[in-house]
Amino acid sequence: MTTLKQLAIFARLAETENMGEAAGTLGISQPALSQQLAALETGLGVKLFERVPKGTLLTPGGRQLLPFAQTVLNTAREFRDAADHAAQRFVGSIRFGVSPTLGPYLMPAVIKNLHERYPGMRLFIREGIPEQQQAELAAGQLDMVLSPMPIEGRGLQIEPLFREPLHIVAPPDDPVREGQTIATDDFSGRTFLTLDHRHHYHRQIVQISRDLGATILSDYEGTSLDALQQMVGSGVGLAILPELYIKSGAGGLDMVAIADPAGWQEFRSIGAAWRSTAAFSDLYAEIAEVIAAEARAKL
Repeated sequence: MTTLKQLAIFARLAETENMGEAAGTLGISQPALSQQLAALETGLGVKLFERVPKGTLLTPGGRQLLPFAQTVLNTAREFRDAADHAAQRFVGSIRFGVSPTLGPYLMPAVIKNLHERYPGMRLFIREGIPEQQQAELAAGQLDMVLSPMPIEGRGLQIEPLFREPLHIVAPPDDPVREGQTIATDDFSGRTFLTLDHRHHYHRQIVQISRDLGATILSDYEGTSLDALQQMVGSGVGLAILPELYIKSGAGGLDMVAIADPAGWQEFRSIGAAWRSTAAFSDLYAEIAEVIAAEARAKL
């Protein structure tokens, strides 16, 4: 008989493609994982994984069955959440997705606030590409996401939270800062740095650069806002950074200076989302309000 434990092993191993890593995250030994997986494959009469030198890969049969296993696991989790909600309690974990251009500079204060309100709550925070995390949310692999807008997905409750100003930064000795005022025309022909093209942030910077008559450095995509700031400080190009990052301890203006032109009002909209059918929708709405309040206090 197939068990939820076996399905959890199936889903986790499909995600990690490594038996040792999957066992560690599930809190069981690797031999126990192998035994449960063998029992599942025997019971189903289907080989789910192929062993390869670097780990495991799903077989065609495994790929076909994985979505059904994930649906069962998500339904079981929502059943437990509904039972907790009916009993007026929350002691558990929330799988929380957030963009790396936002989470490190806002979430520490949010986590402190939430821990005081709900000592039994555990936020498992995963940074990732917003569009991928929105798909994971709709599929039940995440419970809540904090992301730049737009947020899209079927069956999602989407709450706009705040608007975060964006700022152009340049080296302190850059010629654009020599005059008393900076005009948008001063950026014509200049080069901007940006992040991985999969980020919504990248697409927004591309559009802003076009509006300024500037270009994107095509052979460089930063891996973090820190990397962009350091590249700007070394004179490689200009960048556009979010205000929460600039005001954070990680950001600051030690090696770059703000170079916004007159009348500059660029911003990005930030929102939160969760499945509209989630048992703890009211709790997620409360978390969203805490995030919005912390952002307003910082901005």
